[in-house]
Amino acid sequence: MQLHNKYDKHTLKQKLKKEHFERRTISFYRYVKIAQPEVLRDALYEEWSALGVLGRIYLAKEGVNAQFNVPEHYLDAFRENLESRVIFKDMPFKWALRNDDSFLKLKIQVKDKIVADGLNDASFDTSNVGKHLTAQEFNKAIDQKAIVVDMRNHYESEIGHFKGAITPQVETFKEELPKVKELLKDKKSEKILLYCTGGIRCEKASAYLKHHGFEDVNQLHGGIIDYAKQVKQEHLENKFVGKNFVFDDRLSEPISKDVIAQCHQCGESFDQHTNCANVACNLLFIQCENCKIKYGNCCTPKCKAINALPSDVQVERRKGKKVQKLFNKGVTNPDLLKNTIKKQEQEGFVID
Repeated sequence: MQLHNKYDKHTLKQKLKKEHFERRTISFYRYVKIAQPEVLRDALYEEWSALGVLGRIYLAKEGVNAQFNVPEHYLDAFRENLESRVIFKDMPFKWALRNDDSFLKLKIQVKDKIVADGLNDASFDTSNVGKHLTAQEFNKAIDQKAIVVDMRNHYESEIGHFKGAITPQVETFKEELPKVKELLKDKKSEKILLYCTGGIRCEKASAYLKHHGFEDVNQLHGGIIDYAKQVKQEHLENKFVGKNFVFDDRLSEPISKDVIAQCHQCGESFDQHTNCANVACNLLFIQCENCKIKYGNCCTPKCKAINALPSDVQVERRKGKKVQKLFNKGVTNPDLLKNTIKKQEQEGFVID
């Protein structure tokens, strides 16, 4: 069996449109020793392909980190397959609020770590994690004026976060750990509340902070995904405003009706990310519907002009060239993007 996807994006989308069943989007993670992740990868790809699973799964010797969707009629079979392995026994699932088109293909990769944190795990006890809090306990701690820290990247917290949370302006989890430690250096005896998308980043972050002398470290069990579920089921106050950024084709799912972000190109109230259609750029940015039309799903007039070229010409232009980017991953300074657009328009990049 071929252990990788062989179809292009357009074909994959067409295949999904022809499906006459619902899919459920799920995520889970576990820090557990995996002796031969490469062997496991091949076995899982074959078994999960047979069940129609689509998603992105990372395996490492330290564990598994999975985001995927599965046909609803295969949910029981998938759970049975997963639990047939002792290392995945009683795996807690986090169910997405929205299930539409989250993934197009199945991708299972072997990594050095299931989350890139830049840490030397041998230098501290990674199992000495913070106290896990339910949504109700997390809300209570917020009411008691605990320090709330968002352990996600800036482009995630920009569209949604807990009220009053510290939201470090970083692009990677690796950057964030030392930055949070520095921001909280005078708060080591105070109650710290950490949260992230599904909980995995907080596992490592809480152990890291405890290792550096923080005395009362807590983390939101199941992350924002499970918090939203608990709030709904238990009729709790929702202290999260905006959307939860997710790393799949949906890019976000609403937790509250609040729109707390703005289009990076015109400043209109908007909170949906997109990727620049110029594949050489692929910048993650917020773009309203009007700007989407005006700039052709691109971040600048220059990218729009490049994206309008025939695909073979674009490929030739990219050969051997290092692309000069305004930002690494997401927009850190919307004013810089706006000024760049203005300058390019003045230099003659025509907007149709």
